[in-house]
Amino acid sequence: MDPKAALIVVDMQNGFLNHHTEHLVAKVAGLIDRWSATGRPVVFTRYLNYPGSPFERLIHWTRLQTSPETDIAPGLLPHVEQAVAVIDKPAYSWFTPQAASLAAEERWSDLVFCGVATESCVLKSAADAFERGFTPWIVTDACASDAGPEIHDAGLRIARRFIGSGQLVTSDQLLTRLTTPTAEHEMERSGHPLSP
Repeated sequence: MDPKAALIVVDMQNGFLNHHTEHLVAKVAGLIDRWSATGRPVVFTRYLNYPGSPFERLIHWTRLQTSPETDIAPGLLPHVEQAVAVIDKPAYSWFTPQAASLAAEERWSDLVFCGVATESCVLKSAADAFERGFTPWIVTDACASDAGPEIHDAGLRIARRFIGSGQLVTSDQLLTRLTTPTAEHEMERSGHPLSP
């Protein structure tokens, strides 16, 4: 099986967890377990706000500047220890210079996004992956918005227009693509690990 796909776990940090998102910790942990069993890599991102950032200046948002808000959820820490990298980022997208270099060095073709928040950091990361020539995927049941389900759904609607409706999959659909003989044959034929 071609391992040129990476799971990017976006901003699963204490400061983004609330009654709309706390269910994701167990969901993402389960997805990581199943993903890792296929031999594919996992990367975590961690958003770090800073004084004078555009978030502070323009939208008056000052959270996630210090621990414990910036810390990754305790329920995911065992997975963090096994991750290929933890990418610190000061913006929505996962594409920092470190992340771009890592993706190029590892020659990943597909980037699979889950985490928080669907309408911002997950969406922006997937759209940037699309524009940089990667094949992006969003795992719809392993991401959420801390602003609630309506905003999550709005993010998915926009994602369908940005990266294609076929790039949005559930955890089960994703893992079926990775583990079925048909999916494996398609991967070898197309050169893309997750191509439909």
